[in-house]
Amino acid sequence: MGTPLDRRATFAAYALFLAVVALAPLVLDGFWLNRLAKYLVFGMLGIAVAMSWGYAGILNLGQGLFFGLGAYMLAMSLKMASPTSLRHGGANPVPDFMLSNAQPGATVDLCCINPGAFLWQPFQSQGFGLAMGLVLPALVAFVLGALLFRKRIAGVFVSIVTLALVLLVRLLLVDAQPITNGFNGLSDLAWLRIAGHELDPYGVSTYYLVAGVLAVVLVGARALLATRAGVILRATSGDPQRARYLGFDVAHYQTFFFALSAAIAAVAGMLYVVVAEFASPTFMDLSFSITMVVWAAVGGRASLLGACIGAILINMLEATASETQSLVEAWRVIVGLTFVLVVLYLPKGMAGWAHDLLERIGQRRAGGGAP
Repeated sequence: MGTPLDRRATFAAYALFLAVVALAPLVLDGFWLNRLAKYLVFGMLGIAVAMSWGYAGILNLGQGLFFGLGAYMLAMSLKMASPTSLRHGGANPVPDFMLSNAQPGATVDLCCINPGAFLWQPFQSQGFGLAMGLVLPALVAFVLGALLFRKRIAGVFVSIVTLALVLLVRLLLVDAQPITNGFNGLSDLAWLRIAGHELDPYGVSTYYLVAGVLAVVLVGARALLATRAGVILRATSGDPQRARYLGFDVAHYQTFFFALSAAIAAVAGMLYVVVAEFASPTFMDLSFSITMVVWAAVGGRASLLGACIGAILINMLEATASETQSLVEAWRVIVGLTFVLVVLYLPKGMAGWAHDLLERIGQRRAGGGAP
């Protein structure tokens, strides 16, 4: 559970982080709020990776799959609500890219404009898109986790399977160009509407939606991992054979937290669509999933807050680097080198370094107070 000093420092770190996030609109304009909201979304991805890798011991190299599925489900609903989907003059919306790809003389309706267009019909409801954006990724992760962990597949083999799956789904997404718009992704989206209120991606209300969801995820995940289930999860991660010997269903805990991690990534994907106004197959690129691992490693994979801050800081640095041409070309090399250096010299990340520093301070105080 940690020493009293650890607990006070952790509480202070969480409180300070959430206070900075909450007060940001007082000093930032709409452009910077939108940019910061994107960073907070990436922070949520850092939390998802930390839960899966740092706590459950599952290195998921396909986290981009769940992020991308969540993004596409909501983007489909927002695309249906976009004015561009009504330009054909019909009563029912049809995505504009389907009109461009339609055969001459085809009926301009989702029932028959192309063989797979009917899949878009339920997405005329934004509620359906929001529900599918959460349920589908979590369900995919649950089924995948049940299949893997019941067979006691672990370690690098899980990484290989998740890597192969995200590459397969990305390939299918791109190849289904008539119904997904392929490499071009989904753009020209409507704003998300909640209780009759449209959320401007550059508005304060949208920023607070992202910040509020991040706060709930961060604090909620922290509270969950502090429960008996979280303690057992860490025990199964450290020594699964011993946990089985003690009577715990290791696969049950691994599957649950694997699916929960995917759900968090899916929520992040939906929020990213709200603030960025597009969904792209690049969300499922291998490089993106690996980059998430780097975020968690730098921040500290065994710390939810550390992984979150690591993701935010690295993306801030990347945005700064993108303004300099020479750094843009070298950025991937910089990220790769940073990951190697962290693994070699700072294996616990920034959060681990801070924890070790607190331990040394506590030991000095204890030594100084001894008779």
